Amino acid sequence: QVQLVESGGGLVQTGGSLRLSCAASGRTFNRYVMGWFRQAPGKEREFVAAILWSGSSTYYADSVKGRFTISRDSAKNTVYLQMNSLKPEDTAAYYCASGRLFSSSAEYFDSWGQGTQVTVSS
Repeated sequence: QVQLVESGGGLVQTGGSLRLSCAASGRTFNRYVMGWFRQAPGKEREFVAAILWSGSSTYYADSVKGRFTISRDSAKNTVYLQMNSLKPEDTAAYYCASGRLFSSSAEYFDSWGQGTQVTVSS
């Protein structure tokens, strides 16, 4: 198992930016895919972005493409989600996850962080 701890959430105005971090520890994770998901109140958890730990490929939900960037720092064992041009509809709890398949489906991610709240005010 991989242990994941998110940070960086907060309150920001529409059009603002935040950078989320996900510190990973535990098993060798260079074999893993890392992803970000989010869940707003009353809604299902949805995929945001994913990256191969090698950094060779990234994948984004259409709703965040062009505004969010996922990246990783292998020396720090950390994955980031840079969020720009934030909108009120981006308000949600954001979760970091690791998995073994490069997919947008949560079922393929087997380790999850506790989440960090992002609130975008209008």
